Amino acid sequence: MPQNATSNETPIEKKLVQIRREGEERDTERRASRSGFPYVNLRRTPVSLEAVKLVPEAQAREAGVVALEIKPGKAALAARDPKSAATKKIVRDLEEKKYEVKLFMASPSSLEEAWRFYKFVAGELKEITGKVGIEQKQLEEFLGRLKSFQAVRDALQKFDFSKTSVTALLEIVLAGALANGASDIHFEAEEEHAKIRFRLDGILQDAFGNLPAHNYEGLVSRIKLLSGLKINIRGEPQDGRFTIDLQKKEIEVRVSIIPSEFGETIVMRILDPETIQIDLSGLGIREDDLAIVERELLKPNGLILNTGPTGSGKTTTLYAFLRRIVSSEIKIITIEDPIEYRIEGVEQTQVDPDVGYSFAGGLRAILRQDPDAILVGEIRDKETADIAMQASLTGHLVFSTLHTNDAIGAVPRLIDLGVKAATVGPALSLVIAQRLVRKLCRECRKAAAGETELGRKIENFIKKLPRRVRRDAYKKTAVYAAGGCVKCNGSGYKGRLGIFEFLVAGPELEAVILEEASEVALRRLAEKQEMVTMQEDGILKVLQGETSFDEVEKITGPISW
Repeated sequence: MPQNATSNETPIEKKLVQIRREGEERDTERRASRSGFPYVNLRRTPVSLEAVKLVPEAQAREAGVVALEIKPGKAALAARDPKSAATKKIVRDLEEKKYEVKLFMASPSSLEEAWRFYKFVAGELKEITGKVGIEQKQLEEFLGRLKSFQAVRDALQKFDFSKTSVTALLEIVLAGALANGASDIHFEAEEEHAKIRFRLDGILQDAFGNLPAHNYEGLVSRIKLLSGLKINIRGEPQDGRFTIDLQKKEIEVRVSIIPSEFGETIVMRILDPETIQIDLSGLGIREDDLAIVERELLKPNGLILNTGPTGSGKTTTLYAFLRRIVSSEIKIITIEDPIEYRIEGVEQTQVDPDVGYSFAGGLRAILRQDPDAILVGEIRDKETADIAMQASLTGHLVFSTLHTNDAIGAVPRLIDLGVKAATVGPALSLVIAQRLVRKLCRECRKAAAGETELGRKIENFIKKLPRRVRRDAYKKTAVYAAGGCVKCNGSGYKGRLGIFEFLVAGPELEAVILEEASEVALRRLAEKQEMVTMQEDGILKVLQGETSFDEVEKITGPISW
C-alpha cells in the first residue's frame, strides 16, 4: 500500500508510478547539477514541521518551494526552480527575518509530498507534545464501552471515517488495548487495506481487518507525529515513543516502524507501570522454590541469571527481585536496553551505543559507582560476561538475563561465550529458567473429561515429586480445561503466569563444570538436586486449576510422564 497510491491500483500500475518518479528524480538531479544547486529528494530527507511554518502554504505552493530545515539563523529551502522570481522573493523575506538561506532543487512530485505537512501545521493533528491526553471522563466512557475485545472490534467496525478524524480512531485503539490488557498493538499494511491486531495474553488477535489505505496513511502520520518520528521518511526503520497521560499514571508506548511491501508496518509496545508492580509472591513461584530465591537474595554477592526467550517474563521477575532487596542501606544500579519501567529506590541507566555506553562499558562504569547490587539487562558477549562474573566475585549481587532454552543451558552458553570454566562455578549462585502460560478463565473453565490412564499418570507423578514439594497439596485437585466466554473473548484463558525451574549453584556445580560442563552431567546434577523442571512446574499448576495440559504442552512440548 504505497503512500499516495489509490487502493485499487494494480501492482503493475504501482510499479509504473514508481518508475516515473525515479525518472523524475534523475531528471531533477541532472537539472540541479547543470544549474549549480544541490539536489534533494524530499521523500528521503527529513522535513522539520517548525521549518515548514516559515512559508505560508499558499505562497509555498504558488512558488513551488518548501522550507525543510531550520537552525538558529539558518534555513534550508527546497524549490522547483531556485532561480524563479517567486523563489527569490521568499528568500528575501527570510533574509529580512535574519535567516541565512541555503537553496536546494527538488522535483515537483516530492514537493507535493512535502506540502502534506501543512495539514499538521494547521493543527489537524494537534501540536507535537509526545503525550496523548485522555480526559478521565472520556477514559471512563471508553473503558465502559470497550470492556470486551468484541466491543473493541465492533467500535472499530462502526467507525465513520467521513465524520471522525484518525485521532479519534487512535484513541479508540489505545483505550481498547488498555481496557483489555493488550501488551502490543500491531498495524499491518496489506495490498488494499491495513489491519490492526492486539496481542492479548501472548496471542495476536485481529481487531480490525478492513482499514482503508488512505485512512491508514493518516493514522501512520499521526502515530509518527506523536512519537517524534520523521513523517516523510518511509523507506527506513524508525523507533520512537509517546506517553498516554491517564491522570494518576503515565503509560509509555514504544513505537517501532518498518517499511514493508505495501506500506509501513507499526508495532506499539504498551508499558503500563501497573503490570510490573508484582511482588515475589505474585510471580507464580511455588513456596518451596520461593524459599530458594529468598535465600539467594539475602546473600551479599553472587550472580543470579534468568534465562528464556524474549517475552517470557524475565524482566518482570528480575524487577520483583530488585524491589524485594531495595533499601536505603544499599545502592542498586541497572543498565538496561531500554529501561522498561521505573523502580523507586533504584538508579536506572540505559545503553547508548552512540556514546559507547554498551552493556560492557556501562557495567565497567557502574562498578566505579560503589554499588551493592547491579542489574545488567542481558549478557550478550564475552566482555559483559567476564565483567559480570568478576563483579559477582568481588562482593556484588549481580542480576542478568541470558537466552537459553533451560536453566542447565546457561552454563554451556557462558563457556561458549569464552568465560573460563574455573570462573563460572564460583561466580554463579542461581540460574532460573521461565516461560509464561495462559491462565484458565475462572468464569468458564470446565472440568476435564476423566481418564483412568491420565489419573494413574498424575498419581505416579505426585509420588515422584521431591520431598520439599508439598505432595498433599496436589492429591485432591481437579483438572480443568479451557471453556470460552465473553470475559475471556472466547479463548478460555485470561491473564498469564510463570512456570519456572531453578538450578542452585555450589561446590557440586563447580566440580561438574571443571570436569566436563556437558549438559548430560549438568542434568544429572539437577536430578540429584531434585530440581523441578518448567514442565513439571506447569503440571503442578494444572493440578491447582490455574492452567491446562494443552497450554503446558504448547509451551514446553509433549509431557514426559
